[in-house]
Amino acid sequence: MTITFNHTIVAAFDREESAYFLTDLFGLPAPKPFGHFLAVELNHGVTLDYAQVPDGDDIRPQHYAFLVSEDEFDAIYGRIRERGIRHWADPRGIHEGRINHNDGGRGVYFQDPAGHYLEIITRPYGSGRG
Repeated sequence: MTITFNHTIVAAFDREESAYFLTDLFGLPAPKPFGHFLAVELNHGVTLDYAQVPDGDDIRPQHYAFLVSEDEFDAIYGRIRERGIRHWADPRGIHEGRINHNDGGRGVYFQDPAGHYLEIITRPYGSGRG
């Protein structure tokens, strides 16, 4: 299969705040301007293109899940805890301040400044089956 995910637009109240939140937390290179977007580059050339919403507009929160290595999880989760970012082991936010161990890995949910739901996992869903 030759289909590859390339980019998506992420709505933000403050595109700089949201883009830098992600790059700082994940230890990524600084976002790069691309037209009226701030592009955060991930693996394989995929970008999250942060776009400023007009004043007064609402944002519909989206969910963005990131597959990370064990070492990356340790580093990112360490920064989440150091910065006092609210986080949960589950998508409903019931188990606050905890991580999960789904599929034999680790995972955690948290929100970015625009209210999007971010998740880091060390194992893809379903990989612990069978």
